[in-house]
Amino acid sequence: MQNQKNGFREEEGSGERGLLHTWKGYSCSVTPERVLLSRPVLQAALGTRHGVLLAEGGQVYSIGELPWKPDQPSEPVGPILETALGGQRAVSVAAGSFHSGAVTEDGGVHMWGENASGQCGLSGRNLVADPTPVSVVDPEMSPPQAVRVLELACGEQHTLALSARREVWAWGSGCQLGLVTSVFPVSQPQKVEHLAGRYVLQVACGAFHSLALVRCLAPREARRPPQDKCGQCNQLLYTMTDKEDHVIISDNHYCPLGVELAEAEGRPASGQGSPAPRLRSSPSEPVLPSMAKPPAPAGSEDDPPTTASASAQSTSKDSDSTEKPEPDGGDPKTDPDSALLTDSCKTPMSTGTGPKNSPYPDEQAVKDYLKKLSDHSLAEQVGKSPVTVQCTQPLEDSADPDTPDPDPASLPATTVGSTLNSLVVSCASVVGERVASTYEALSLKKVMSYYYPSGAGGGVPGPGEGSKETREERVRLEESMQGKKSSSLGDIREEEAEGLSRRLSLPGLLSQVSPRLLRKASRPRVRAVALTPTPVFEAEDHLPSLHTEVWSWGRGKEGQLGHGDILPRLQPLCIKSLSSKEVVRVAAGAHHSLALTAQSQVFSWGSNSSGQLGHMDSPSTVPRQAKMSEGIRVWDVAAGQQHTLLLADGDCFQPILYYCGRQVREEAPGSPQSESGGYTPQAVLLPFCMNLGYVSSVFAGGQSCLALADRNVMGFIASLHELAAAERKFYCKLSNIKSQILRPLLGLENLAVTLGPTTNQLLQTLAGHFSRLCHLTGQHSVSLTSFLRRGRDVKGLVMLEHAAIFLDTYKEYCSSVGNFLVMGGFQALVKPSLDFFGKSPELLQRLAETSEENAPLSDLLVALSYLPVRHLHEYGRLLLKLATCFEVVRTDGQTLSHTSTRRLKERHPRHAQHTWSTLDYQKLQDGCSKYEALALLLKRKRKEAEYTYHFWKSFPGKMTDSLRKPSRRLVCESSNKALTLQNAGRFSVNWFILFNDALVHAQFSTHHVFPLATLWVEPISEEDTGLYGLKVTSPEESFTLLASSPMEKAKWLRAINQAVDQALSGGGAEALVPGSSVAQRPEPPISRTATYTFYKDSRLKEATYEGRWLAGKPHGKGVLKWPDGRTYTGTFKNGLEDGYGEYVVPNKALNKNHHYQGHWREGKMHGFGTYKYATGEVYEGSFQDNMRQGHGMLRSGKLTSSSPSVFIGQWLQDKRTGYGVNDDITRGEKYMGMWQDEQRQGNGVIVTQFGLYYEGAFNNNKMMGSGILLSEDDTAFEGEFSEDWTLSGKGTLTMPNGDYFEGTFNGVWGSGLKVSGSYYKPNLYESDKDKNRAVKLGSLAVRPEEKWRAVFEECWSRLGCETPGQGENWKAWENIAVTLTANRRQHRDSPELMSRSHNKTLESLEFIPQHVGPVTMEKYESIRRYLIKACDTPLHPLGRLVETLVAVYRMTYVGVGANRRLLQQAVNEIKSYLSRIFQLVRFLFPDLPEEGGVIPETTTDSPDRRGRSPSDAVAQPEPAQPGRVVSSSALLLPVLLPRLYPPLFTLYALEKEREEDVYWECVLRLNKQPDLALLAFLGVQQKFWPVSISVLGEKKQVLSCTKDACFASAIETLQQISTTFTPSDKLQVIQLTFEEITQEVLALLKEDFLWSMDDLFPVFLYVVLRARIRNLGSEVNLIEDLMDPCVQHGEQGIMFTTLKACYYQIQHEKVT
Repeated sequence: MQNQKNGFREEEGSGERGLLHTWKGYSCSVTPERVLLSRPVLQAALGTRHGVLLAEGGQVYSIGELPWKPDQPSEPVGPILETALGGQRAVSVAAGSFHSGAVTEDGGVHMWGENASGQCGLSGRNLVADPTPVSVVDPEMSPPQAVRVLELACGEQHTLALSARREVWAWGSGCQLGLVTSVFPVSQPQKVEHLAGRYVLQVACGAFHSLALVRCLAPREARRPPQDKCGQCNQLLYTMTDKEDHVIISDNHYCPLGVELAEAEGRPASGQGSPAPRLRSSPSEPVLPSMAKPPAPAGSEDDPPTTASASAQSTSKDSDSTEKPEPDGGDPKTDPDSALLTDSCKTPMSTGTGPKNSPYPDEQAVKDYLKKLSDHSLAEQVGKSPVTVQCTQPLEDSADPDTPDPDPASLPATTVGSTLNSLVVSCASVVGERVASTYEALSLKKVMSYYYPSGAGGGVPGPGEGSKETREERVRLEESMQGKKSSSLGDIREEEAEGLSRRLSLPGLLSQVSPRLLRKASRPRVRAVALTPTPVFEAEDHLPSLHTEVWSWGRGKEGQLGHGDILPRLQPLCIKSLSSKEVVRVAAGAHHSLALTAQSQVFSWGSNSSGQLGHMDSPSTVPRQAKMSEGIRVWDVAAGQQHTLLLADGDCFQPILYYCGRQVREEAPGSPQSESGGYTPQAVLLPFCMNLGYVSSVFAGGQSCLALADRNVMGFIASLHELAAAERKFYCKLSNIKSQILRPLLGLENLAVTLGPTTNQLLQTLAGHFSRLCHLTGQHSVSLTSFLRRGRDVKGLVMLEHAAIFLDTYKEYCSSVGNFLVMGGFQALVKPSLDFFGKSPELLQRLAETSEENAPLSDLLVALSYLPVRHLHEYGRLLLKLATCFEVVRTDGQTLSHTSTRRLKERHPRHAQHTWSTLDYQKLQDGCSKYEALALLLKRKRKEAEYTYHFWKSFPGKMTDSLRKPSRRLVCESSNKALTLQNAGRFSVNWFILFNDALVHAQFSTHHVFPLATLWVEPISEEDTGLYGLKVTSPEESFTLLASSPMEKAKWLRAINQAVDQALSGGGAEALVPGSSVAQRPEPPISRTATYTFYKDSRLKEATYEGRWLAGKPHGKGVLKWPDGRTYTGTFKNGLEDGYGEYVVPNKALNKNHHYQGHWREGKMHGFGTYKYATGEVYEGSFQDNMRQGHGMLRSGKLTSSSPSVFIGQWLQDKRTGYGVNDDITRGEKYMGMWQDEQRQGNGVIVTQFGLYYEGAFNNNKMMGSGILLSEDDTAFEGEFSEDWTLSGKGTLTMPNGDYFEGTFNGVWGSGLKVSGSYYKPNLYESDKDKNRAVKLGSLAVRPEEKWRAVFEECWSRLGCETPGQGENWKAWENIAVTLTANRRQHRDSPELMSRSHNKTLESLEFIPQHVGPVTMEKYESIRRYLIKACDTPLHPLGRLVETLVAVYRMTYVGVGANRRLLQQAVNEIKSYLSRIFQLVRFLFPDLPEEGGVIPETTTDSPDRRGRSPSDAVAQPEPAQPGRVVSSSALLLPVLLPRLYPPLFTLYALEKEREEDVYWECVLRLNKQPDLALLAFLGVQQKFWPVSISVLGEKKQVLSCTKDACFASAIETLQQISTTFTPSDKLQVIQLTFEEITQEVLALLKEDFLWSMDDLFPVFLYVVLRARIRNLGSEVNLIEDLMDPCVQHGEQGIMFTTLKACYYQIQHEKVT
């Protein structure tokens, strides 16, 4: 509710929220003081003697002793507003020992206070009186950008900042900065490079050490392959020497290319691939520059230890011999992490290390062994464990009373425990428990006594501590114990690293270990099982991470770094033992550290001089769990100088406070720390905590404590705390179940054998889901805890905003429990559990919270598994409780919450419109009902599972095995004979069992399963039969069930229908609130989508169908797959393929598929389709009953660009029959003729690429019978043939010059012919005979109306006519409309197939032209326009027809078919198309007059236009004519001819080639003359000669040399004849040319004038010559052949005759 955005809250009296209380110590007499502020406090921070408070509205106050303020008294002061932050709104504050910091809304940093060590980030000032901005800039960005900061942490001499990009920036002095530098102070903030690339969640600072809470890397990022070669010199890092009884693996690699450390000063040296050179003792341990000279190499391996350790003490350049350096972490022997067995590439370092010496064989052996064990975890270590080089402080600091320098003699002693520790501890996470036994096996105790002289150790006494000796002893003793007490080993069972289950082996070494130890090490009873769930990724964004690590760095003399030693660390290093502990918060006191886990445990380490660690009276160098009473769950921690403050849940949900550490005596207020005082050995409860209200967070510093509390407003605060406390408690409970029950059970040996594979797998799934639920609960509990600390706006509750994550997780979990229960898993677990938990399972009983005495073990396990469902009720109850805090009331017609109303009374009237609380109320109500509904649903699911389990116990065993499935639940069964099969035998047993996924019909020994998705059930009416029957339909069977009573009938009907409905909705009905089943559909849909495998049907046996169904039959879209690889994808109707579909049939021999795409009817290919054969052939055309029938095209041959042969024509029952054209590309022949049964039979024509032409009879695929054969040079044979190109029998052979043979011929054409007969040479006078003898072509070819009959028949059948012309007109139009609509719908699914204009055309075609009554000119026009559109789209039957005709025409007359002898056939074919299409048009428009009929004109006009042709009107419709003659060419040629023009015109050009050459030669010759000369030559009368011409608007005189200027416009017009297609358009061009000539002559003569042919012809001849039309002969012939007959005698006919005369005149023109 603390929503800062709502300004109206700021005015609220501070009597309710954000109350701050302060106190010191823990005695009973202590009473906390209230820090009085005018507005609620949001956050606070404490230094040694001062504090900083952040109040609502972003204001910052300081309290306590503030020596840096010039005008402040020395005694503590009350809250003082930091006015320097005036306009800035602060969002968080931090306090160091003697300095403070604040972060503003925009991410800016302000610092003030002590700055001697640069801790305020400002250079040149020792004291900073007021908050001053500090610029944190990222120099790596270009241009450099300001870094946005989220939070600060301050120590004694340093400050850390966490940026919005989750990087850490540091400034100040000391190794606790973690920076790569030895120059202090660092006053400009620098990035901690060693944490770059990681996601840092929180930072904390002790006096001289730093902590960071970091999210773990994803597994793939962490597992980089280990290095095996040195990055500098490329030598192997590890060498292996084979001794007789063992192998020594050595990492003594010495790199000769080492770089002087000084070079790296100021440069980043992170393990993350930064540019600095490799200056580390291992890739994961960056080494920092120190101020020491490199001494001579240390002694050899045989030197005694003292020599080696002495050699490590190097004298500092600048220091006297009296000043001694701190322990030097650079020597690998004193370096704990050199035992971490990462890739140890040792380079000579200026810290005084020579080549690595290892005089202790046992230590080396352990390292080698551990190295082997941890090979697979190398990657984890890379980049995480910096070397512990000495923390070089500036020398003047060495006199600091807090950190006296140790005696050099103590060096080896201080590190002995650490070496052993790191050998064992740091590898514990990798090698698991086996390390412990190996430790013993390798007799490390001997090493210990050898390595551990009894000299004094170097501790770090704190202020006011006891004797120095006892402290040092304690730290050392503590370290020596770590081998046994390390938390890594203590909790080893819980370690989840996968390495635990690996088999370990190292030849040689293990053979020296006693068998007893090996047996002990292998722990036969338990194997470790990874139970960490994979994170719920969709939840990760909204929920805090639990996969965290704690990293520490800085001084470690008190063990406050937690690495098991007291060495400093210059760079962040991960505390391994906390990695699996789910740490969610860290805190740092002056010399101790705390980590709070999601399971509400506190781990502490470091100085324990005052018992501040809360677990024992000796310091700890590794994290240990603080001792808390049973049931106390800590959820916030704070650490001061020598004390720790804990905020926890107790028995009730009001938080309680615990304190451990130094007691502060208030009697001597002057200097309380001078008192020796007492301290708590363990955390003690602060009795006054209950008076403070609801504490939401605690803070500590110096010797003070702060608690931030709220009063319970309207129960809202209390409810929030109750919710958070319940979640924390629940998470602890789940964690206990996981660690004490699940993990041990899963770890039992032989568990898989006991349970069997299925049940074991179900148990693993159950464990996985439990783990995920547990993880989610943990995340949620942490989220709720932080929700209490920050703004408490209900909108921020994850369980409301992202309820789906919770609901799904619970559903999944309960479903896996149910599945395990159904399969008898809990019964099977009883025996293993008995072995493990013993006969009296108190632990189980306590965790399952059952009071029942002597409950069976299996029931306890079930109760335990269903425990989480109870928690859902808790969610519901608490959300409802929260919602009641928002009790909605009405004010001024505005719905407002009670809370708002209460505020409105205290505030301005302008705030009376806030309705946000109503939304909150609604949200809480909805959330509550969701969780309650889920709880009820899961309760029902549990009942179903138990009912099903008991059913299986009683069911006959044989069938159980095959029918029992984990997800299958029983709905009802007919063992009470309530349901029987109709017409069953007297002695047959029929038992019906309804499950949630199938209906099972069981008999004596057999049973049949009917999946519910494909089951239809309907009641049979009782009136006729008197029986209570249900008709059940499945895809392959239907039967009738008889119920014993109407009630039973109704029960079964409802049960089956509900089960079917749920099966169809995929269990979707579960989402309905239980009890609302009334709202379900009364019966499932009759049409549905489902999958089914056929078992009976002969055609479909074992085929699987997936798609739409209707009443037991596939109907609609679907996919059918046969086991042999055949598949059909498409539409079905009544169980059969019908409509459009794709069919694939594999061809095993060729290892390819046949592929059909097209139309089907009643399970067979029917209609148009494309069949691609595996052989490479492709057929495109019509099918009928799975066979090629009708018109089609077959391309044969390999799938290359040009197929060797193409056939297009008519098919009958899969065979070529009827007219067809076959282009044999390999032989260069094209056949056009009749076929029968795949053979050429009947009349036909063959043309070849060599110009041969044959027409005649064919028989049995051969030329047989009478025929005509012509060769390119016009040699002709007419007579009998017996085979292809073979003459046999009577005939006449005519030579090109007219000579001919008559007689009998034998032989193959082109080779020698045998001739017996007469030779004739006609003389010049027998020219008449000769004319009769010319060979007439086309008489033996197929008649044009016989060609392509199948194409026209298909068009008629599309219009619904059995035979051409026989059918109903209305039916035809209906079919057209259906076809168009269907095609449009099909194309709508794939819009890329159709352009927008195409779509519009289709829309306009769906309107049928009205054609009732006689056709007028308007109707004729609309018919003409309709036909143009219809023929334009292939989706219309007429358009489809035209498209096919164009295809076959081109196929016939292109390529080899472009033979001049085919011209006449080509022309006749077009004429036959016209007449046959016209027949179709007249069928569609019955009132249209027949060919040659006249349409009367309504309005008459001048009679002189009477002769205009209809084709003319097509080009230029003018309704001013008295009538129009209807002709097929006028209507249809404009549509057809443009598409057929190219092949047709080519034939004309070939035919007229010779005469056009003569014409062209003459044109070129005559065109050389100037205009006037040519006019004179052609005999044009002088009065028609143009005198002047207009050029670009200027008049120019025509001179004798002028060329191409006269009659220019007429010439241009005539040239357009080549750009038109139809004869009518060409005639129009000729007419326009005449008009142009007339216009020009009229302009010359300036008087009315009528042409005579004698005058006109020479002028027109001039225009034709100058127009230079190359193929004029072809144009003339085309017009003549195809022009409308009714035009021939009109005006245009005369003009055309003139053009024709000009053409012939030019050919025969003689140049004189």
